[in-house]
Amino acid sequence: MITIVLVDDHPVVREGLRGMLEAEPDLSVVGEAGSGAEAVAVVALLRPAVVLMDLRMPGLDGVGATERIVAAGGPSRVVVLTTYETDSDILRAVEAGASGYLLKDASRSELAGAVRAANRGETVLAPSVAGRLVRQVRQPAKQALSGREIQVLGLVAKGLTNAEIGASLHISEATVKTHLLRTFTKLDVSDRTAAVTTAMARGLLG
Repeated sequence: MITIVLVDDHPVVREGLRGMLEAEPDLSVVGEAGSGAEAVAVVALLRPAVVLMDLRMPGLDGVGATERIVAAGGPSRVVVLTTYETDSDILRAVEAGASGYLLKDASRSELAGAVRAANRGETVLAPSVAGRLVRQVRQPAKQALSGREIQVLGLVAKGLTNAEIGASLHISEATVKTHLLRTFTKLDVSDRTAAVTTAMARGLLG
């Protein structure tokens, strides 16, 4: 039986993951944590085979928790499970010692297969994530921002919220978020402040 600890700050996400995983005869969820700090303590106590780790949580984030769990030298292998796939997020997780990086749109079979592979000591990467890592290694050249991405980032720099930016540009808030995520990936950053700072340093914003 492969033992698993789930780490996510949203209880409904943990409940859904538990249901998916425990439908498999060889997988058992033995514990949960709602924060990075709680994850470190729970993993130290339960010593599961695999930890499914969310990245963005209040306080100690998934990368920090992964670093502490790996540094403790226990048997647990950490697999990041997140909605984010920016280059900087992926690299930070891998550098912290994560054994894998999956996206939350993974199917039950993909998730179960990834847990089994991690338990065997294999590296598990979502196809899109693997592609990003390969591209970054082969060609780390900076990608250019589109005109719309620069426009959105300029309004971020002025302190506007996503909703205000959407209203200003007559686009949906979801579209604003998409532009920002693409911008984060191209600039290799993980938040709005870093995106603005990096863009200004490169002369992309006035």
